[in-house]
Amino acid sequence: MPHIYPWSQLPVGIRNHLIDRMRERSISVADLNGLRLWVESRPEVPDGPWFKDFGSFKLCGERPYPKTFLLPGQAAHGSEI
Repeated sequence: MPHIYPWSQLPVGIRNHLIDRMRERSISVADLNGLRLWVESRPEVPDGPWFKDFGSFKLCGERPYPKTFLLPGQAAHGSEI
């Protein structure tokens, strides 16, 4: 299984999209710190679509790439990790 890519290894387009979604979803600094700690732990992610529910938001991705943030009530697809 692949490991999620750290911020520094993400393509610029994905990074910019994530920044836009963070702002739109009003994700707090405390929540982003929790996300940072999780990413730094180098979690394994499925080969296909996945999502991680952090309570106040969901991170959705595919393979090693995080792709977007969803609000708690928004439906995510893929494997929950």
